[in-house]
Amino acid sequence: MISGVQRKAELLWALSQREIAARFKGSYGGLSWYVIQNLLLLTLYSFVFGTLFKNRWGQGDHPSGNFTVALFIGLIVFNLFAECVTRAPTLILANANYVKKVVFPLDVLPVVTLITAVFNAFVAMLVLIAVSWYLDSPMHWQGLWIPVILLPLMVLILGVTWLLAALGTYIRDINQMVTLLISAFMFLSPLFYQITALPKAAQTWVMFNPLTLPMQESRAALMLGQSPDWAALGVYLLIALPVAALGYLFFQKMRGGFADVI
Repeated sequence: MISGVQRKAELLWALSQREIAARFKGSYGGLSWYVIQNLLLLTLYSFVFGTLFKNRWGQGDHPSGNFTVALFIGLIVFNLFAECVTRAPTLILANANYVKKVVFPLDVLPVVTLITAVFNAFVAMLVLIAVSWYLDSPMHWQGLWIPVILLPLMVLILGVTWLLAALGTYIRDINQMVTLLISAFMFLSPLFYQITALPKAAQTWVMFNPLTLPMQESRAALMLGQSPDWAALGVYLLIALPVAALGYLFFQKMRGGFADVI
């Protein structure tokens, strides 16, 4: 799996560049639309949850950080996951020309999707830096660990994307199911709230959400200046690697019938 990705590095880079450029082709605003979208969503969520529902980031009357910044960090992690998983079931169907007309390494398509999502997350991080500066919310240098913190999640995303891309080609209902699950993941992860605000029993279940640890560790590093929990991230990576390998093997096993069902 790893050597296959390495051998196709040049192709991955070319396809990723084309994918990113295609999103803004013919648009006068270009990349600025992505920035505007992030800011609008952040403003909306901050108003609803921070003002109307009076959510605060901390305990009682002693907040430990800016709610808007904490929300933005959570959105970056969630969008990285949601963008890949949402596109996965229709990934092969949307690139049917590669299946029918060309001898093409289809397994690179999920990797391209992940690279594009990582690029979008990078742009969102730049917006986050600007928002933090505007809100006078301190950012700690431990935030530089965020790419490492998100690495296990990216490995997991890759495996899930391979799996859903294969399944979605054969079972079209997978796309509808994934849409519902993404909505559930949004509210069952500590995106709009701190996990400590939940009852003890609920905290245990939320910790099984694959987005919980990356969100908490990213916030702890950037907002509180804490070093990552290397033990927890190590366990996460040990789980993510087999998931990625199984997703890749399943994709390779099923790809032989893609042309017959498209």
